[in-house]
Amino acid sequence: MTLTQVPPARHLLRAKDLVDARYREPLDVPALARAAHLSPAHFSREFRRAFGETPHQYLLTRRLERAAALLRNTDRTVAEICFAVGLQSVGSFTTSFGRAYGLSPAAYRAAREPAAARARIPTCVLQAYARPQSSRFREDSRERPD
Repeated sequence: MTLTQVPPARHLLRAKDLVDARYREPLDVPALARAAHLSPAHFSREFRRAFGETPHQYLLTRRLERAAALLRNTDRTVAEICFAVGLQSVGSFTTSFGRAYGLSPAAYRAAREPAAARARIPTCVLQAYARPQSSRFREDSRERPD
């Protein structure tokens, strides 16, 4: 029986998926390299070659994207969002966010409609109000079909 070798890119995808799923957690290059079954230096080189950015840049980008979504869709404070996405310093978060989005987190939020104005309506309520008032289906009529 011959075992087929897994392509190296598959191991890199495993590490990338780990970042996507666990961006809130403290992840570093050695931990990601272990997930990809590579040495840290080799992993960093191969990750950059495959995805166009370093593992650290990729992780920071995921965290900032999630932070931007939280700023748009919640009323949580900037500090709460900073820590919720796995960053440790509000100052560093503000600087990185400004570089990525061109605005501070507070200015980014202020430039958008408040989250409270876009309150989500539960699906069950939408379905109840979307039902037709009178049904013309034969099953719903009181007369028996012949």
